[in-house]
Amino acid sequence: MRAYLGIGSNIGDMAAMLSEAVAGLAATPGIRVLARSADYRTPPWGKTDQPWFLNGAVAVDTDLDPHGLLDACLTVEQDLGRVREERWGPRVIDIDVLAYEGAAVEDARLVLPHRYVRERAFVLVPLAEIAPDLVIGGERVIDALNKLDQTGIARA
Repeated sequence: MRAYLGIGSNIGDMAAMLSEAVAGLAATPGIRVLARSADYRTPPWGKTDQPWFLNGAVAVDTDLDPHGLLDACLTVEQDLGRVREERWGPRVIDIDVLAYEGAAVEDARLVLPHRYVRERAFVLVPLAEIAPDLVIGGERVIDALNKLDQTGIARA
C-alpha cells in the first residue's frame, strides 16, 4: 500500500538526520521509499519557543499494515536517538505517518489520516511537492495548503 510520512528535526545536524531517517526507512523490510521532498526550513508550531525545524515528506510503498508502519517509524526514531520528553518540543527526529492509502484508523496509538495534517503548512508544503493531488479528508493536499499561512517556510 502507498503511505505518506512527514519527517522533521530541530536538533543537531538536521539535514543529516532527515537523510538518516529516510535511509533507515528504506532499510526496513516491507518499506520501499518512492519519493522524498526537498527539505524545508520551517518555524516551530504549537510550542514556538524552540529552534526552527527542517521538515520533509516521504512517499513509501509498504507491505506493513498501518500499525506496523508506525512501529517501523518509531524504531527508526529510536535508532537515531529520539527521546520523547515534551509534546511538540525539540526533537532530533520525528517521523509521522500522515496518510495510508485506503486506511482510516482512530485508536489510542494511531489516527489516520493524521489529525493535524490539513492544519499544518510545514507538513503540507513538502507533501504537496511529492503528492499535490493526494486527497486527505476529502481535500487535495494542494487545496488544503493554499488555505494556510506559509510565512517563514522556505526550501533549505
